Amino acid sequence: MSESLTKTKLTDPLILDLLQNIREHRSTLENLKSIKVNPDLSNIISNEIGKELYIENEFHKAKGFRKLHIEVAEFSKNLKILHCVFFPDPSFDIPIFGMDLVKINDIVSAAIVDLSPASQNQEMKYEKFLSEVDKSSFSSLREIPKWGGIFSNNVFFASLKSKSEKNDFCRVVDQYLTILIKLSKRAKPEVNEEIIQERIDFQKNYCVQQMKNEKTSMVLLKYFDEKWVNNYIKTVLFDF
Repeated sequence: MSESLTKTKLTDPLILDLLQNIREHRSTLENLKSIKVNPDLSNIISNEIGKELYIENEFHKAKGFRKLHIEVAEFSKNLKILHCVFFPDPSFDIPIFGMDLVKINDIVSAAIVDLSPASQNQEMKYEKFLSEVDKSSFSSLREIPKWGGIFSNNVFFASLKSKSEKNDFCRVVDQYLTILIKLSKRAKPEVNEEIIQERIDFQKNYCVQQMKNEKTSMVLLKYFDEKWVNNYIKTVLFDF
């Protein structure tokens, strides 16, 4: 994969719009650099009949962020996924940006975005900004799963039923990213080791709870063996 992936094989317009927006915000971060990873985990392609798939991963880091991960995937030509997590550097007081979109054929069954707290009481610093983002136009809000205690009070989770809802979701993601970037620009390096450790613990817990989402492994296990799936989830998606 090229140093800075700017194109994807996926032609889905909603995913392309979201990708472009995420990349534009990412490009504004200071000291943005790509992270070198095992090439076998960057581009994963199979043309086996009935098990066609490709997964594209982008890995970067920047000032205030230890890992900026974007994953685009398509399985059996009908399931499309956009997954993104921006993990902060624990030395900085920045929340975790997470966004997922799951599309089966033309139906967006799941669209979620959040700035999840990465330390105790951190959410108080940005909760007001998230609550002011207009999310009133969505008709099919979804229930947060049991493991979702890691999310903020303003996590957004819905199925998208119309073109206007898809456009509105892009707007919500853009506004959440705008808030994240502003918070990151203000953040100063921390020297208190106790606070840094607390942020490390919060990120570990975020990863542990995300791994309880069995839908992730259920999809991958249709195409890969259990050992590969566990390694991918722990080293690519939710490493800490």
